[in-house]
Amino acid sequence: MAELKTRPSDEDVDAFITSVENEKRREDCRTVVRMLSRLTGEQPRIWGGSIIGFGSYHYEYESGRTGTWMRIGCSPRKKALTIYIMSGVDRYAELLSRLGKYRTGKSCLYVNRLEDVDLTVLEELASASLEDMRRRYPEQRDA
Repeated sequence: MAELKTRPSDEDVDAFITSVENEKRREDCRTVVRMLSRLTGEQPRIWGGSIIGFGSYHYEYESGRTGTWMRIGCSPRKKALTIYIMSGVDRYAELLSRLGKYRTGKSCLYVNRLEDVDLTVLEELASASLEDMRRRYPEQRDA
């Protein structure tokens, strides 16, 4: 079975954020990183060279595939600031209805600018996902 390429590294998070060309995306990322640091009580780590992750958990699929992944994270991508809601965004319809302007993937929330969303609702969403992940995967794993 192929090894997962997206793993945590000791890369400097602040240097990574500083390297983001788009000034607005860089500042939005810093804001989200501060929020996630406060909510998780965890230090941010770079995962796979481009994701800022917080905490970790071990998963095992019915297929037998296993791995370790971050509990929540973000990435200052060129097209949008991506926030990784690892419990899945589908389960938070009520919060999403109040969030503002965004797009989603299965576990990704894409925000063009933080001004487009309600930061209080974003924090509620992140907190709800973290609570769900802690309930489903109570054991923190070193990655």
